[in-house]
Amino acid sequence: MPEDLETGRLRIAGVEAESFVDGPGIRFTIFTQGCSHHCPGCHNPQTHDFEGGHFVKLSSLLEMIEENPLLDGVTLSGGDPMFQASALVPLAREIKERGMNLVIFTGFTFERLMALKDEKPEMLELLSFADILIDGPFVMAKRCMQVKFRGSLNQRIIDVQESLTQGKVVLHQIQLDEMAENPDLFN
Repeated sequence: MPEDLETGRLRIAGVEAESFVDGPGIRFTIFTQGCSHHCPGCHNPQTHDFEGGHFVKLSSLLEMIEENPLLDGVTLSGGDPMFQASALVPLAREIKERGMNLVIFTGFTFERLMALKDEKPEMLELLSFADILIDGPFVMAKRCMQVKFRGSLNQRIIDVQESLTQGKVVLHQIQLDEMAENPDLFN
C-alpha cells in the first residue's frame, strides 16, 4: 500500500458503507468534516464544524471500501470534501486505480473551483480524479425532492472529465435524461 495512504489521515463525520442515494449504483460514502458554506437547511449541519468528527487513516477507509465487492464506486460528501482536498487525493487515486467511479459533492460551483485552481491547486487535483461532481450550495428556496442525488434545483450533476476537457460545464447524462423526462421541473 502506498505510504501516503498509510500515513494520511482524514477528519470525517462518518461513512455509509452501502448508499443508494449518493450517486449511481451502490456507493461507499465518506462524509468529510468541515464546511464553511453553512447552507440554510443543510442536510448535514453536524459536519460543518472543522474541529468536529474524528480522524481516520486513509488506509482504513480503503480497506473498508475493498471489503465490499458489490460497490460501484465511492462518494465524497460532507461537510465539503474540497476543504480536505490534499488529504483526499491519495485515496481518490487508489479508488480510480481499482476501477471504481468517484462522485464528489461540493458547495462550490465548478466555475468557482476553476477560478481557485492557482490559489488552491489541491482542489483541482482532487477534482481530476472524479467522474461526477454534484456542485453548488443547497438553496432552500430551490429545494426539490424529485431530482436525483441532490437537494435543490440549482445543483448540477456534472461530467467532470468532459468538463475538464472542454473547459466548461458539461452536464452528466443522468441530469440530461432527467431534464428530458421532466422539462417542467427545470424551467
